[in-house]
Amino acid sequence: MAPLIRCEQLWKIYRLGDVEVQALRGLDLTIEPGEFVAVMGSSGSGKSTLMNIIGCLDQPTRGRYWLNGTDVAALKPDQLAEIRNQQIGFVFQSFNLIPRTSALENAQLPLFYRGMPLREQRALAAAALARVGLQGREHHYPTQLSGGQQQRVAIARALVTAPSLLLADEPTGNLDTESSRDIMAILEGLNKEQGITIILVTHEPDIAAYASREIIIKDGRVLTDRGAAALQPAEA
Repeated sequence: MAPLIRCEQLWKIYRLGDVEVQALRGLDLTIEPGEFVAVMGSSGSGKSTLMNIIGCLDQPTRGRYWLNGTDVAALKPDQLAEIRNQQIGFVFQSFNLIPRTSALENAQLPLFYRGMPLREQRALAAAALARVGLQGREHHYPTQLSGGQQQRVAIARALVTAPSLLLADEPTGNLDTESSRDIMAILEGLNKEQGITIILVTHEPDIAAYASREIIIKDGRVLTDRGAAALQPAEA
């Protein structure tokens, strides 16, 4: 089976006035379908830049990135948007729910942008909410839900398009310990029971421990890569 993600010699260089910032410096990475990967690193390490490129929100300055065999680095913005909508689900620290919209309507939003019939949108959104344990809460608004429940809605919204890849950026950052465990149990179940590939960015070692593989980024490169798919440290 071909890798889901393959990055070769990724560089990302930003210019801030006369200053050149090398966010990624020749990074190599391969992720297989069905892996649960935690990405860690200090502020400024390059992990957020890497996630933006993997999520097709940004493109490398140079290097290659293949997602499901597609050379993403060569695509135009409208093509990147189509891949985001078709293949990638996003879960963010801040939930990003629409306040005056119900849980069901929030979850079905990606399907609305696909132009899917309304009845089908609602059926798929309700099924996604059920998968994260929110049966009976479909018509509640975000202000009527706890932080953990709001994050469950965000996960349902990410799942509703049946993506091949789920990107979770600090998904427990705004949650208490119990809610964090609940969210991580959901993500772990989605990975183990349904085979969804998950890449998780976190600063917390206890959250990273839910993943089967841990990658530490430092100075724009992979410093260590440990887990079922890669047992040996990478060269610094």
